[in-house]
Amino acid sequence: MTRRIDLLGVDEVPPGTMKMAWASATEPVLVVNVDGELRAFQGVCSHQYFELDKGFLTRDSLTCALHLSRFDLATGEALDPPAELPLARYPVLVENGRVLIEVPEGPLQVNE
Repeated sequence: MTRRIDLLGVDEVPPGTMKMAWASATEPVLVVNVDGELRAFQGVCSHQYFELDKGFLTRDSLTCALHLSRFDLATGEALDPPAELPLARYPVLVENGRVLIEVPEGPLQVNE
């Protein structure tokens, strides 16, 4: 069984930006707009709990501001230590101007 979670409006994440949304009170999801393609990742670093919206984007990577671990925006793979685990990436749907993710029932997958 899967569920769809409405995160935010498409207009809230212009190209080249990111925004944190919450699937629940305790499940942060980072939405990133890469050249018009919306992607969703776990909202905290896989190395140590730190919200990734405090980091910074380059064209193809996201860097966590806490320890400067860098992640590939195509795959979520960790590119630079100290992070070793990839970021969980969630399938994105856009419906009626809203960004949704489609995930299995239960807690979101998070690599930590």
